[in-house]
Amino acid sequence: MKYTIAVLPGDGIGPEVTNQAKKALDAVAEAYDHIFLYKEAQIGAVSIEGSGNPLPEKTIEICKNADAILFGAIGDVKYDEDPTLRIRPEQGLLKLRKELDLFCNINPSKAYDQLIKNSPLKREIIKGTDIVIYRELSGGSYSGKKELSKDGTVASDVSVYSVAQISRITHLAFKAAQTRRKKVTLIDKSNVLETSRLWRKTVKEIAKSYKKVKVEYLFADNAAKELILMPKKFDIILTDNLYGDLLSDEAAVITGSIGMLASCCIGEEHALFTPVHGTYPKAVGKDIANPLASILSAALMLEHLGLLDEAEAIQKAVEKSLDLGITTQDLKGKNKYAASTSKVGDFIADYILNQEDSNMNFINIHAGQSTII
Repeated sequence: MKYTIAVLPGDGIGPEVTNQAKKALDAVAEAYDHIFLYKEAQIGAVSIEGSGNPLPEKTIEICKNADAILFGAIGDVKYDEDPTLRIRPEQGLLKLRKELDLFCNINPSKAYDQLIKNSPLKREIIKGTDIVIYRELSGGSYSGKKELSKDGTVASDVSVYSVAQISRITHLAFKAAQTRRKKVTLIDKSNVLETSRLWRKTVKEIAKSYKKVKVEYLFADNAAKELILMPKKFDIILTDNLYGDLLSDEAAVITGSIGMLASCCIGEEHALFTPVHGTYPKAVGKDIANPLASILSAALMLEHLGLLDEAEAIQKAVEKSLDLGITTQDLKGKNKYAASTSKVGDFIADYILNQEDSNMNFINIHAGQSTII
């Protein structure tokens, strides 16, 4: 099969980790007889520097004509440190979501046995945790009207939600729950916010159509606490734009590294796949950034395209890299040998192409000591 993939490396470590995801996809293409045609485009700070626009029309066109979008990272310290700048990198991603109507952000968070030691949480608390966060993207304070008074002393971010917006992501979350552990937890602030009260009312009505799915309702502050104290109680988390953003990053504590968190943003016609992590400016150009979140995002993309065996091949390769310790420094701890970003990418690709090879051969090859002639 032939697929066109829009590639938006973006800023910071985005290009470096995206290149490793492409290595994995190229290995999949070779092993399973597919063709992936990459169409690269600019977004974010790098695009502002080039054209003054965080999302050029050409990028939108490339994304609309692609089967899927592989995205890196967005943002730049220059813009973070100067809140007076009116054109900002993140505007590119927000606009792209709107242009493509990407209304649902899906964030899996899994406790890998090999990485439990990396988490500050106790082993007995997080072992077996497997959560997926469904975050609504099209509404809320991120997408609402924003105003700043002329004297710069009063600001507002309006949060707006409709039943239609809430309903479409709620159905997706309940359908996903039916294939997992059959539980959905709605996280809101319906004790104080009118938008949250609409969320709760709408979800309760929709839940009647999914008799086998258990529904739990939590206020956001309580949910943030329980996600750390009792993460295994959660299966599917359903929430709005703001709380979804915060809770997705909190869930990184469970995995032991935000460098393991993949995600996707989907709509009726388009889908974008991206690691949860940011641009990590201190690591740019040093070949030390963890590429596994980007590689796992590529696996999510393959699942979306219906290539389930191919997605599983990437997931198995990631598991094997963890088993053998062929990982970057953030997963290794101090005073232990760490692989570079590119070495991890090479290993993932190699494993996909040679899944029957022995552990020893993989270790030797990726230590630069191959015994194979």
